[in-house]
Amino acid sequence: MTTRNATFIRLAVSTALVSTALAGCGGKVAPTAAHSAGKAEVALAKGKTDKAITHAEAAVLASPRDPYVRTLLGNAYLENGRLASAAQSFQDAIDLGDTSPRTAISLSLALTGMGDRAAAIYALEKHEAAIDPADFGLAIALAGQPQRGVDVLSNTLRAGNNTAKVRQNLAYAYAMSGQWREARLMVAEDVPADMVGDRMAEWGAIAHPEHYRTRIANLLGVEIVADSGQPQMLALANSPSVDMLAAETIADEEPQVALAAGEELPAIAPTVPIERVALDDNFLDNGIAASSPVTAERKPAPTRIAAAKPKPAEPVREVAAAPAPSKTMASSPRLTLASGDYNIQLGSYFSMADAEEGWNKFQKMYPELADAERVISKARVNGKLYFRVAAVGYAKDSARALCSNVKGKGGSCIAYSQSNPLPGAIANGKIRVAAR
Repeated sequence: MTTRNATFIRLAVSTALVSTALAGCGGKVAPTAAHSAGKAEVALAKGKTDKAITHAEAAVLASPRDPYVRTLLGNAYLENGRLASAAQSFQDAIDLGDTSPRTAISLSLALTGMGDRAAAIYALEKHEAAIDPADFGLAIALAGQPQRGVDVLSNTLRAGNNTAKVRQNLAYAYAMSGQWREARLMVAEDVPADMVGDRMAEWGAIAHPEHYRTRIANLLGVEIVADSGQPQMLALANSPSVDMLAAETIADEEPQVALAAGEELPAIAPTVPIERVALDDNFLDNGIAASSPVTAERKPAPTRIAAAKPKPAEPVREVAAAPAPSKTMASSPRLTLASGDYNIQLGSYFSMADAEEGWNKFQKMYPELADAERVISKARVNGKLYFRVAAVGYAKDSARALCSNVKGKGGSCIAYSQSNPLPGAIANGKIRVAAR
């Protein structure tokens, strides 16, 4: 390989973040997710992947359920040649709601380099509709289906997308499928005549299916290293959504008057997700190089990250399990609830699956909800989609009494009238009503 390719996927963070600090050894306060993510991005831009990993891991620890910092960590691992760790980080980001085609392709390439072709193909097919065909064709060819890659890229070319990127990706797919004459003709479209032979010789040396690892290393411009996976302390399972539910601080009066513009109600994460700005949208566009089938003009790396300007953070506390029954509790009279047009919101989540899981846990933690009727509805706040979980159909006093009981056991809750929905509610956004 001649020269190291430019950073595979450019990532940047904006400066708007509210983060809960983590306490470190000796009483020191750990850096915020914004601070660590910014330093990781700067380190990546400078090619200092070890430092980038250190800072990105710190960002994940500070904000474990933010998909962006998980993607940033995956990118740092990928640039360092740690494919197993990268694959886990990208999968975590997707599980948390990252729908970027770039993340799906990064996951696929990491899995391909690990030899897990079935998983790599699945990752691509799951997001195929959103992925640029020029990128999908090359990635699927690398994942072990070169003829499919040829078909996708040929169709893209015939459809009028006749760019150097498409042509050179098609040339590489031809080479991987053993169609060397077609590969040479396509390479000659963009590569100087005196370099065509070298390009074909290089591809010929790694065209055999067993050289999947070398092809990924060459494409990314990295040296793949032995990797046992990301540290256990970063596992997504360590930060379950319900246990990270933010505490509710809004009074029992109509809640919308207490909300700031663009603010969401209690969510699954203890921080507001990092807002991000991509500095480079060219996936696999790393310039003409003998090691890369993709041809495009290279863009300069970012030179600075603005200082973060944190806003006051909402107080947070973890939701504790309901206390074990005592004689006093056992003898307490059961709360009498009357029907009406009031609901109580218990949580707000980034996915339907988290919302459903949250409801099941709420019913186990709070016996008062055992016979409750559930509604999960969509809301959009500050451009982000949320899934809100509520117990529904109570009289005003009953809703407030039930909400008070939940709060008294460490939970979060907002009582509100059905005729006066919470801010951000999407009309006809009700998803499901469960029987009592």
